[in-house]
Amino acid sequence: MTAPASTRTRKITAAALLALAAATGQAASGEKIGAVDTAFQWIGRDHDIIVEAYDDPGVQGVTCYVSRARTGGIKGTLGLAEDRAEASIACRQVGPIRFPEPLRQQQEVSSERMSILFKRLRIVRMVDARRNTLVYLTYSDKLVDGSPQNSVTAVPVDPAQPIPVRK
Repeated sequence: MTAPASTRTRKITAAALLALAAATGQAASGEKIGAVDTAFQWIGRDHDIIVEAYDDPGVQGVTCYVSRARTGGIKGTLGLAEDRAEASIACRQVGPIRFPEPLRQQQEVSSERMSILFKRLRIVRMVDARRNTLVYLTYSDKLVDGSPQNSVTAVPVDPAQPIPVRK
């Protein structure tokens, strides 16, 4: 006996959504620096706050440190939970700053999945040419309903080394 058309359609839709989620995995992942538990869970990993380092791919010598909540429990362990939208960022000069090529005025530096579908943590670099400063913004977005929660940090560059901006 075959399943009704509506059941088959739901199964096909679910399979397509799972394939889409797998295909849209992480664009750039941070290096885990550490984590602290915030709530014990009987089954699965605990709720925690993780700290990750993201090296700016367009600017040698700058690393951004991002802290964010990560949901635990069964759903979190299986990757089915939606993490909270709050994140904090601090970018620092960790070596000599070099620009292999001119930068765009505004560019996404990193994007990481925060839920199985459609929610991402993003890091965007902006150039404040007037002040010769790199400004980094972190926020999360969602296909339908993003969050206004965000965090910003800045890395001043030596005035003797102007930031090259792509025209």
